[in-house]
Amino acid sequence: MAILVFVETQDGKYKKAGLEAVSYAAQMNAGEVTALCIGEHEGLDAVAKIGASSLVVLPDMGHFDAQKVSSAISQVASNLNVDTVVISNSYAGKDIAPQIAGQLKASLATNVVSLPNAQGEVTRGVYSGKAFAQVKLNGAKKVLAITPNSFDILDNTQTAAMKEVDVTISEGGVVLKELKKVTGKIPLTEAEVVISGGRGLKGPENWNLVEDLADELNAATACSKPVSDMEWRPHSEHVGQTGITIKPNLYIAIGISGAIQHLAGVSSSKTIVVINKDPEAPFFKAADYGIVGDAFDVIPKLTEALRNN
Repeated sequence: MAILVFVETQDGKYKKAGLEAVSYAAQMNAGEVTALCIGEHEGLDAVAKIGASSLVVLPDMGHFDAQKVSSAISQVASNLNVDTVVISNSYAGKDIAPQIAGQLKASLATNVVSLPNAQGEVTRGVYSGKAFAQVKLNGAKKVLAITPNSFDILDNTQTAAMKEVDVTISEGGVVLKELKKVTGKIPLTEAEVVISGGRGLKGPENWNLVEDLADELNAATACSKPVSDMEWRPHSEHVGQTGITIKPNLYIAIGISGAIQHLAGVSSSKTIVVINKDPEAPFFKAADYGIVGDAFDVIPKLTEALRNN
């Protein structure tokens, strides 16, 4: 079995979700795993030590254009005659996965949270993570989009080499009008710990409570939809059904009641901690741990305890 893995990069570094995809591919396959990246990259060693046997690097394409990227990946997959394409089910992955599957006439599974079993079936999250489905891909070619933070990055050092593949880069159909980058923060989709605040914090002037706790836990910060709608925080921090869907190891919700739309975006978190002064807040029903108390009393004490630990 030959597998092609698309490894996303940012500022010349491999994204954690992309490295998870390489490690996933190495665990499902005893044959060749080819990593593919576009533009600047960290080099061969970073992917070889987790299981890639070769690396293909395509020229930088400028801003992200799903048509161009999916076409390029499909061409590499065809030229290398791979059986399976593995990508992260990131925002980019959600856009390009169905296009790659269509171009390759391949079976597609998204939100994958398991390695294929002996029957070739994988488990995927459905209904915003509320349930799981066991699916079998019957096509000769397959595209698997794996859920970020679902798989560890394991050492599996291979003898690897650079590989060249001829690709025709299409013009694409996206015109970039404006680009706003979030800098200096841990990306929410890659964060292992997320601290999130809601209306219970009463205003943007109190957001230092969230940020101070996040600093102690090396965590990303997030917020509920009402908070971003009121412009207390940028929309890039909004998690929920209409915002960013996340799956951290630890999610701490401060002053968030737990509406179903918010839960849909965070329910796949491995551990949920809720801090709310309302003991009837719906979020407590979904929480692994809960603290009934005023955030303005609880959070400073929790932060201080972590700082002195």
